Amino acid sequence: MIIYIHGFASSGQGTKATLFREYFRTQGIVFIAPSLSTVPFLAIDTLEQLIESYQVKGERVSLMGSSLGGFYSIYLSQKYNLKAVLINPSIFPYDTLSLVPSPMTNFYDGSSFEWKEEHHQVLRKYEVSEVNAENFMLLLQTGDESLNYRHAAQKFKDASLDIEEGGNHSYEGIERHFKSVKDFLL
Repeated sequence: MIIYIHGFASSGQGTKATLFREYFRTQGIVFIAPSLSTVPFLAIDTLEQLIESYQVKGERVSLMGSSLGGFYSIYLSQKYNLKAVLINPSIFPYDTLSLVPSPMTNFYDGSSFEWKEEHHQVLRKYEVSEVNAENFMLLLQTGDESLNYRHAAQKFKDASLDIEEGGNHSYEGIERHFKSVKDFLL
């Protein structure tokens, strides 16, 4: 069971989620990508409930997270000792998202939502200072226009790191990594 955690103002129907969903379906692997609340504690609560409900059933859970979803994945991986693949993850979202105008528009469905100062404070509560590097694989592109890839590379210097020159925040050519992601998580 793999849970994909989308980024800020995105959706479980976004491009990466859709590509991975199709790939894992062809591999016979259960993959879910819920569309999460823009309110951080509600998103985390939903994910904790999902993880715990699958663990109660005895299922092995792995995570994939992109951008803000990567930040959430770090917290959840540490809390539940889960393997996680992070794709251009946000390491300091309380700083990077402080520049976001409000109201904000969801990139996937065009809906509008408020991004408030208290959301930044809540995000700080989910920060993890020490990580279990063996549980993480990172896919980073140096051309990420939204986040500095060096922050993730430094925090996860002892993890499985794949740093590609160029690219962008969406991660160009993610399909090249399907097999390595599957092998790492499973």
